[in-house]
Amino acid sequence: MSILIFLIIIVGLIVFIGISNEKIFHIQSDIALILFSLIIAIVLAIVSRIFYIPILDKFVSNIGEFGFEEYLMDGVLCFMLFAGASKVNMGKFRANLRPISLLALLTTAVSSFIYGIIFYGIALLFRIPMDIWMCILLGCVVSPTDPIAATGILNKIGLSKNVCSVIENESLFNDGTGVTLFVFVRSIIIQSGDSNFVSLMLKEILGAAAVALIVSFILFKLMEITKDPVRYILISLLDVALVYSICEHMGFSGVIASVVCGMYFSYRMDKMERRVCVIDPNEYYKDFWEILESILNAVLFVMIGLMLLDLKISRFAYVAIPAAVIILLISRSLGVLLSSVLTGRKIPGNYDLKEFVILMTWSALKGGLSLALAMSTAEYLEPDIYDLFMNVTFVTIFFTVLVQGLTIKNVYFRLEKHKADRIKRNSEGLYEDSSSRAG
Repeated sequence: MSILIFLIIIVGLIVFIGISNEKIFHIQSDIALILFSLIIAIVLAIVSRIFYIPILDKFVSNIGEFGFEEYLMDGVLCFMLFAGASKVNMGKFRANLRPISLLALLTTAVSSFIYGIIFYGIALLFRIPMDIWMCILLGCVVSPTDPIAATGILNKIGLSKNVCSVIENESLFNDGTGVTLFVFVRSIIIQSGDSNFVSLMLKEILGAAAVALIVSFILFKLMEITKDPVRYILISLLDVALVYSICEHMGFSGVIASVVCGMYFSYRMDKMERRVCVIDPNEYYKDFWEILESILNAVLFVMIGLMLLDLKISRFAYVAIPAAVIILLISRSLGVLLSSVLTGRKIPGNYDLKEFVILMTWSALKGGLSLALAMSTAEYLEPDIYDLFMNVTFVTIFFTVLVQGLTIKNVYFRLEKHKADRIKRNSEGLYEDSSSRAG
């Protein structure tokens, strides 16, 4: 199947699902894309099993041959991260720097290890041939929250800007932790020698930040001397693509670097706002990145649903699939709990500990990055264990996006009501105490 035909099918599905949802279902658009592409994939899989339709069989086989990992990790991921990071509110980011840092670094690492330890217990109980490091590797795959899913879904369902800022910024930065931890654990499994996690983490983060800032500083000088808004767009594309490529070549985190690029350009564009308003009154630059992000998000969500056509069911799936969701929620909540305790009294949004843990656990959506990491394990895992990784990853993505994504709005408003009632009770209690002292 040619790239053009494949593109026609993907875009056709996006348009068909989008219009159907707009006119009939009225589900949040990104969730609708992954939900209905999943339903279409299931229907096609059933039809292909019952009937022999050559063109359908060819399409199903071509889905499996499509290099999803390369498409995401070596193609569009850097642009999607840049687009998301360029919308970061720097004031709210600085105000919530401590909880964001703890969530992005500590929560991801703790959740990955807790997930792996619990899953290892399941593996021992049901004789799944996985050692502790394989189980932790699976935790590294499913623990990082996905910035693409977070910015694409959570920003459109009515959450407060302060809450959205924490969730989005954590999602943008914790992928760097997740990928670094994944590389570290993978090196133990395949015995490649990257055995010092702290030095690896520092190398990935500091190296990525240094490359991103140096290259972005140089290229932004070009933006300051040009008066063509189209060149603004081209320079930003060049910046993030160049930085991502350099970092991946040097062993730094291209994920972190793309986020730093986006935030740097956003900060500098705000500083020269008057000039930008004169040169780009129609906001071509801003509109370009918003449109590109929307298109790439839509393509990604549809592709995730269609990738189900190539999924092989592991013989251990009957145990792993029910356990995966439960373990995910437990490990995430414990990771958030630890970070929240260390955050102290400065929990964002005036939430108490329980409210914040519930919110950050239920808003932790997974997406394409987890799928790409899972697919990259095919080289060194046994086929049945690789199939198990894929089964667990798909279940995790679909559960978090469809179940959590569709209900997070209700959970958020219930937490807001609970918070308001708690604050009211506390204020009434303080009033009674002061009245009794006065009496």
